[in-house]
Amino acid sequence: MIPPKPESRADNVSFWKYLRLFRKDILSAQPARLYKAWLAEFRTPFFRSYLVNQPELIREILNVRPKDFPKSDRIGSGLAPLLGNSVFLTNGAAWARQRRIIDPAFEGGRLRDTYPAMKAAGEAACARLNAMDLSGPVEIEEVTSFLAADVIFRTLFSLPIEDEIAAQVFREFQTYQRQQPLLNLAAFLPRFGRLSPLHRRQTRKSAASIRTLIKELTTRRMAEIKAGTAPDDLATKIMLTPDPETGETFSTEEMVDQVAIFFLAGHETSASALAWSLYLLARSPDWQAKVSAEASDVTDDFGSVSRLKVSRDVFREALRLYPPVPMMVRETTRSEEFRKKKIAPSSLMVISPWHLHRHTRFWDTPDAFDPGRWNTENGKACQRKVLIPFSTGPRVCPGAGFAMIEGPLLLSMLVGAFRFEVVKNREPVPVAHLTVRAEKGIWLRLQPKSA
Repeated sequence: MIPPKPESRADNVSFWKYLRLFRKDILSAQPARLYKAWLAEFRTPFFRSYLVNQPELIREILNVRPKDFPKSDRIGSGLAPLLGNSVFLTNGAAWARQRRIIDPAFEGGRLRDTYPAMKAAGEAACARLNAMDLSGPVEIEEVTSFLAADVIFRTLFSLPIEDEIAAQVFREFQTYQRQQPLLNLAAFLPRFGRLSPLHRRQTRKSAASIRTLIKELTTRRMAEIKAGTAPDDLATKIMLTPDPETGETFSTEEMVDQVAIFFLAGHETSASALAWSLYLLARSPDWQAKVSAEASDVTDDFGSVSRLKVSRDVFREALRLYPPVPMMVRETTRSEEFRKKKIAPSSLMVISPWHLHRHTRFWDTPDAFDPGRWNTENGKACQRKVLIPFSTGPRVCPGAGFAMIEGPLLLSMLVGAFRFEVVKNREPVPVAHLTVRAEKGIWLRLQPKSA
């Protein structure tokens, strides 16, 4: 049976109907033809947008000429209250400087240092679940959100999620996540990208609260660094890393911006991918058994991650079917011609992992859950050309390596400790909030393996 995906809208609808559909859910507001199109044009009263699925064109935008296609400010219209001028939203020299400081913290050798904290978070999650009443269904997105937040705080600030400030940030972020879509109304209006009145009052309040709490953590860490008592975690590494061109480090305010995106990217996306992975395994007992058999390979040795091959394939398949960030938006800086179509400056170029990962011209059985595809010629070819859950090119997510360690590790630990089963008549419906989540949660039954 095919895992759930949103129903597509009719091919031709008015702009105002599209806007209503879009405000409800980005995914179901799109027509079915996008799953087979190379390039699709959309016209609105305010701008032109083009959804790009052809691999050569995607490479041109993201890899070959990324400076000609900067990230659109229309994305910032939704996320600026939380993320400020973080690396997720900036372009040009500001973005390049931020990446020069951030990237070294996520290099392979340094990622090894995060492994003990990730594993400790997984052990804590299993202990919490064992202490719960599991006689009824469990909303698994809540579980994975708490776990992913725990990983972020342990690896970034050496704090467990039970820490008072960490717990407050997590609670505020839960409020923010459900209220803020990836794109809001401001994305459709000219020159109003960052106008705060277009954000819900509670959304602005939650964003301000999160930033205040993060500032308290970063100010405390700055003081620990000066006193020589700071732990050697990701926050310390980033704060101590100078820009190799200027020798300057992040200020406290700049660090608040970056921590906000680390929490968004590292918590929200990981929670989404892990929840969908568990749901897909609950639907597929055979694959769940394979992951469970592999779980005994998890040890205190970082090298054990390389042995979690089935878990990695399952996690990658979940990222394909339910990419946490379903769409990426770039903007043209000059006239372009794609597939003999004239494209004006300031047009929006939308690259949609959601459609690309299910495109009928690329994938064998594109809507099916099949972790075994990564060992086929078709799967290997698609992985090289069109699998982009973390984007690609210079703006590839700096935490991609982090996520591909964290996801398979936590998935193995959870499936090694519990059996997951679907709940009848409670199939999740994917919708795009900040990431691809389930409209009413993902409900599963859990049974401890030790029982």
